Amino acid sequence: MIRKLLPVLLALLGLGTGLGAGLVLRPEADHTAEPTPEQDAKAETAPDYVKLNNQFVVPILEGGRVTAMVVLSLSLEVQAGQTEAVYNREPKIRDAFLQVLFDHANSGGFRGSFTDGSNLVLLRQALTEKAAGILGPTVTDVLITEIARQDS
Repeated sequence: MIRKLLPVLLALLGLGTGLGAGLVLRPEADHTAEPTPEQDAKAETAPDYVKLNNQFVVPILEGGRVTAMVVLSLSLEVQAGQTEAVYNREPKIRDAFLQVLFDHANSGGFRGSFTDGSNLVLLRQALTEKAAGILGPTVTDVLITEIARQDS
């Protein structure tokens, strides 16, 4: 009889030891606490990013003829909840942005290493100033999400 009970007792002992080790060595549970008022305030003030619907196409002229085309996709960083305001004013924003992009192209901004950091910083600043002139302090930044140049 003991011969039959011994394997069962050993199995129970092994199971108990395994459970005990598992409980002792398990990682601490990730408890989700209620957000603090500071975390709530940060979450409420997180900006929205608004992608403008169509790309911007800018011709590069040399000697009166088009030598290249630059295509850009832009997004606006705005205060939370202001996405609709951007879309309501998008035609005005696009018009102002095109003027900035054409001026940038005419001053040589898209020649050579046009993706150079300092070159793009100037372009972003000019675009942000134009956007702020239309939308006010709602706009905090303009992001260049895509840029490509096709030489002809």
